[in-house]
Amino acid sequence: MLLFWSEEHIEKWCADWNLPPGEKLALETCCRLAFAWYGPDRRQPEWRRRTVDEAETLFAELGLTSPFWNLRD
Repeated sequence: MLLFWSEEHIEKWCADWNLPPGEKLALETCCRLAFAWYGPDRRQPEWRRRTVDEAETLFAELGLTSPFWNLRD
């Protein structure tokens, strides 16, 4: 994950590295995803990895619905 100041900054970085732009998230959305994804305490005995369905449901709840978030391909 990379953080950028603006769309222009993204375009310049992509041009400099000859790479296409990837998925873009607002910092607020990125924080919401991080808290939701890493919030459960993995030290707890009942913790388990999310299923694909659970992960995709979480992404959808956060408004992350573009093909980038499809875990089945």
